[in-house]
Amino acid sequence: MSLELKVKLVENLFDQLEKESVQFQQASGIKCISGCGKCCTHPNIEASPLEFLPWAFHLFLSGKAEEILTMLHDTHTLPCFLFTPVSRVDEGHCASYKYRGLICRLFGFAASRDKYGSLRLATCKIIKEGQANNYLTASEAITKGLYVPVFTDYYMRLNQIDYQLGSKIVSVNKALKMALEEVLHYYAYRPLPDTEKLCL
Repeated sequence: MSLELKVKLVENLFDQLEKESVQFQQASGIKCISGCGKCCTHPNIEASPLEFLPWAFHLFLSGKAEEILTMLHDTHTLPCFLFTPVSRVDEGHCASYKYRGLICRLFGFAASRDKYGSLRLATCKIIKEGQANNYLTASEAITKGLYVPVFTDYYMRLNQIDYQLGSKIVSVNKALKMALEEVLHYYAYRPLPDTEKLCL
């Protein structure tokens, strides 16, 4: 499968998740606080290289892939490389929101399964405490059948696109590096993509 097709399939998966997340947010009333970047500063965020393949491909097309890869190699901080703080450490935004990874899209508005197979909304302390009524109502509604995206379901679908890149879970900054390396390696001995034919 060509790299361009993999990128398109990942983007299609993200588009589906976006629709489901919007529906869940509307039904639950849960939303992120504007300007909050607390989850992005967590030191142990893990992701797969595949979920950042569209980001890496976009950088490659814009001629910035090698420059950003060098910056990533020189970065030894724990927060996500894409997080841009504003005033305090936990306030800011994603520098590449359109191309954020699957973990970034799921956290807060998706569920994981506990050891009994029951769905549990996976969100942050800020939402649990600051939007307690909506959180409790949504959690109860999920037990009664309210649809919510599920982490394992989406990661399984991601793995079906490319098992090797999708099942490798590493620190977020390492995932970013690996995605860039994958794109650069792919085009090292292949002709450049025809940007006029790409609908990205």
